Formats: sequence, C-alpha cells, structure tokens
Amino acid sequence: MRVAGLQLDTVWEDREANYRRVEAFARIAKEKGADLLVLPEMFSTGFSMNLGVTKEAHDGPTTGFIKSLARNFKMAVMGGLVLEGHGGLGRNCARIVDSDGNEVGTYAKCHLFSYADEHLYHEPGAQPMVFALAGVKVAPFVCYDLRFPEIFRLVSPRVHLIVVIASWPAPRQLHWDTLLPARAVENQCFVVGINRVGEGGGLRYTGGSAVYNPLGERIAFGGDQEALVIAEVDPEEVEKVRTEMPFLNDRRSWPLNYERRENDEPV
Repeated sequence: MRVAGLQLDTVWEDREANYRRVEAFARIAKEKGADLLVLPEMFSTGFSMNLGVTKEAHDGPTTGFIKSLARNFKMAVMGGLVLEGHGGLGRNCARIVDSDGNEVGTYAKCHLFSYADEHLYHEPGAQPMVFALAGVKVAPFVCYDLRFPEIFRLVSPRVHLIVVIASWPAPRQLHWDTLLPARAVENQCFVVGINRVGEGGGLRYTGGSAVYNPLGERIAFGGDQEALVIAEVDPEEVEKVRTEMPFLNDRRSWPLNYERRENDEPV
C-alpha cells in the first residue's frame, strides 16, 4: 500500500482555505499512486480550542469533505477533526474513510494535552482501534498519544502500520523526531507520523513528518516545509522482521496496579 501524508501549512480556523489546499495536494498524491492520504490533526482548523469553530456533528462539513475527496480521487483518506462529545465537549478524532467514501472507523485521542488545557475542551477516547485497508492492518493515533508507549503495545501484535497525526509545535520537535522511530523499533512495524507546518494560535510548527520501517529506519521525510511524504508499506516486510527477530514474543506484562514495596529488589 502506498501512503501519502500531507504536511500541511494549515490556515488557522479557516475550513474552506484548508479544504482547497488539501484538494490540490490530493490530486498530486493520486497522480503519484497513493492508496491512502493522511492529513494532520485538526487539519481543517488548526489545533484551536475554540469549540464554536472546531466542533462538528458526526456528518459535519469536514467529514463530508473527506468523503468527497476519497470518492473523487479513489483513495482512502484519514484526517483529524473535532466531533461532538458529551456535555458540550468535543472529541479530537482521526476519521478514516475508504476509497468509495465509506466510513471505516473513527479513533478518539486517548491522551489529552493538559499542558494546553485540551482536557477542558475535549473528552478522551476510551481505547485504540485497528482497521484494515488493502490487506494492511492499521492503528491510528493522535499527537500527544505518541508520548505514551503503553497504548501502542496494546495494538502492536495486530498491526502492520501505526499512523500518528499531529499538530506538534517547534519547541518540542526533538521529541517528535525521537519518539516516532522509537515506536517503530518497539513495535516492529511501519510508523507514519504526519505533522503540520506554518504558524497558528501563536505557535510555530516545523513538520518533521516521516515514515519509518519496522527496523526504525527513516524511508521518507517531509522536512520543515509544506510537502507530501510518500512511502510504500509492505505487510510482508513486517512479518519478515518479526520472524527473524521475534522480540515481541519475549514481552511480559505487569498488573496495572503495581506499586513498589519497601522489600522489593532495587532496579
């Protein structure tokens, strides 16, 4: 499966401008043979906490745009948006549709970025999800999830590809650049990380969108400018790495309620 990620220079809180930009790049992605187009976190508005602008109904404008994009270009699309939650809150989601414009699934971001008060505006998701496209099993995650490897471990035995969509700002670019290949090495699968570039909400974004193979090697990179990041994802390569180096088989799990006691051996 050929994946194309759009490192978008998102226009702050301007859906129509962002739709136009995405559509232009989608055309190029299709010309380059993409089977799946990946768009950043909250791609149509930027990472704004203005729910009056960002929050949408289940069948709102961004969902409609993603579906029409998929149908028009005959490729699957994954994109970030805010859907209605409970009690007036939103849900920061990754929505996936197939090449016919049918909904495949929706993942709600499980880890909310309290550093920017996101937990005051969005409700967290309950669990990760896995879906299949063209024989590739995929797990989507959103931005801040990347800092919490435990949730990736929940899906790693079942996936060939992990996708992280983000609005990850420049001051912590090093963390993004470090954690993406770490997730690929830990889980022995492809990892696609798609960030935005430009400025919005008083922050600067420097991209670093990339694709890593199951050995943690970078096979595509977007730099710090608006760009498409394109790479082939081969499930057989995942299986080959896991067979030759069966590290995942040696993983052990501990109870979630584990607390160290005074007589525990030091670590």
